[in-house]
Parts: sequence; structure tokens; C-alpha cells
Amino acid sequence: MKWVIVALYLGAVVYIHLRGKVRMRFLRQLFDHSSVLAPINAFMYLFSRVPALPYIPNESLPALRALDDNWQVIREEALRLREAQRIRAAQKNDDAGFNSFFKSGWKRFYLKWYDAQHPSAAEWCPRTVQILRGIPQVKAAMFTELPPGAKLNPHRDPFAGSLRYHLGLETPNDDRCFIEVDGQRYSWRDGQSVVFDETYVHWALNGTDQDRVILFCDVERPLRYRWAEAFNAWFGRHAMSAASSPNEEGDKTGLINKLFGIAFVVGRYRRRLKAWNRTVYKIVKFVLIVGVIALIIWW
Repeated sequence: MKWVIVALYLGAVVYIHLRGKVRMRFLRQLFDHSSVLAPINAFMYLFSRVPALPYIPNESLPALRALDDNWQVIREEALRLREAQRIRAAQKNDDAGFNSFFKSGWKRFYLKWYDAQHPSAAEWCPRTVQILRGIPQVKAAMFTELPPGAKLNPHRDPFAGSLRYHLGLETPNDDRCFIEVDGQRYSWRDGQSVVFDETYVHWALNGTDQDRVILFCDVERPLRYRWAEAFNAWFGRHAMSAASSPNEEGDKTGLINKLFGIAFVVGRYRRRLKAWNRTVYKIVKFVLIVGVIALIIWW
């Protein structure tokens, strides 16, 4: 039974790796965070009601029209928030999911994150929060800012229980400011939206001298059966809520990000070892990974 479980898990990782035209190196994929949830993601793909495409037709998610129709209202609150310098990187080491993005200058302000509470969102963006409350399919939402020259490197998001929605609020309206999903590019435009599957390899670049501000949402993936949707909702409520990150004091910090603060401190020593001797660093990393896998197999 143990080997069956290991085989199924590795099979799910291989399936995730082969999905799409653009792929990571297999060793990177094997130890990427998207592989942690590979069996759950394979379940989501199996029962998905939307086509297996990098970009999903907006008509597949009609509830999102309320966001499209109110884009100017949402834009007004986002720009006021930016002027107040509230769209920003995490103030502490408490946003594991987007920590690597902050190095590029990427910023965010959470409006909603599954069942976690963000009182700051209701205080600063009451109309946008009210609109989002009327769309239960939206599980997470934030304003994000990509400054001039910033690049987000190729990656897969870890959870296939959602789809990604972007609504242009203040963008360069320029093809040099784009996101590329599985090799297909989309350039943001003010008032226009796009839906894509963030578990395909994707990356973004703002190659202009203007800022890019969008509404960024995770929308529950439509599944074929109610029991599958119930599982997706349960998993999001219990697992994804643990990844909540605060905008400011008073907002909830999930368990994952509390632990990430500790891991970040440990990471300082890891980075020192890497800077001292990359060969030794790689050997230590390989030994630790093999050790963990051996413990899992022989437990």
C-alpha cells in the first residue's frame, strides 16, 4: 500500500509537469510547491467543468460580470489606496505565497482571503468589498501593483481549486506590459478582464515606464459534481485560509505565514551557506531532500 501511495503521488507530479506546452525542468518541478498539492490538483482537473486551456472564456464565469460592470468604482478605491501607500509589500515576513514577488517591487492589498478576516479592507475599500461579498465564487481578492521594469519569473501556482481573474484598473495599455500563460501573452487594458488557469507556467513583465494596477481574484473552479465542489470548498476553507496574510495590524495571519516567519529566519543561514560555497550548499540540500523522501517511504 505504501508503494502504491508513493507511485500515485509521483504519477500526479508527472501529470502536473506534462500539463501544458511550457514546463519547468523536472527536478525543479519535483521540488516545487505546486507538487505538494499534485494529487489534489489532479482531482480538480479530473472533475473540472471548464476546458483545460491556459485562458478561460469569461462567459464560463458569469458571476464576474459584476466586477467588470463596476470597474470604475473599484478603480477609484484602488487609486485612493495607492495614493495612501497602502498597496505595499508585506511589512513583516508573513506572506509566504508571494514573498518572492516583493523582490521585484510587486505590491498587494488584500480585500479577501477565503475565511480570513481583513478589517482593513472594509475600512479602506468599502464599495469594492461590498461588491465582492455579492460574488461567493470569489474566494480571494486583492489589488496588486507591478511597477515599471518589474518582472515576475515563470512559476505555477500551487492550488488548482481556483482560477485567476485579472481586471485592469490603471495600466500602461501597452503590449509591453503583459502576462504570459503557457506561452500565450495577454496585455492588460483599463476596464478589461481576463480569466486564466494559474497552474500553467506563467510569468509577467511591465516593460513600460508606467505603473500597472489591477484587481486580482481567485475564483472557485467550477466542478462537475456537487460533492466535488463541497470538497473544494472544504479544502479552501481549512487549508487555504491558513495562508492568509495581513495588510496591517488587526488583520488575520494564518498558521502557514506564522510558521513562514520562523522559516525566513532559518533561511538567512541557508543563504549564507549558499553564498559561502554553492557546491556544499547543493550537497546539503540534496542530502536533506533525499532524507525526507526516505523517511516518508520507510515510515
